[in-house]
Amino acid sequence: MRINFIEEEDKILSFLLSRWLLKQYQKSKKLLLWWYMQQVNFKIREPKKDQIYYFRINKQFRAWCYFEWDKLVVFRIDNHQ
Repeated sequence: MRINFIEEEDKILSFLLSRWLLKQYQKSKKLLLWWYMQQVNFKIREPKKDQIYYFRINKQFRAWCYFEWDKLVVFRIDNHQ
């Protein structure tokens, strides 16, 4: 599936700003749009039937997302550790 646009839910931006992650998130987002999946560790979560994906923001944080047509919607940022 091709990603043409990445959209965030309302609470995501405030979460990123409060933890000083916005610049790192934007870099990961740009890499996804350029289709560099391995560099952000883009994978599907288990169970696969739920169709929830995640990608790495940095070593500590992951962004959870799902596909909605040709856009990727980020709905949660998770502390991976």
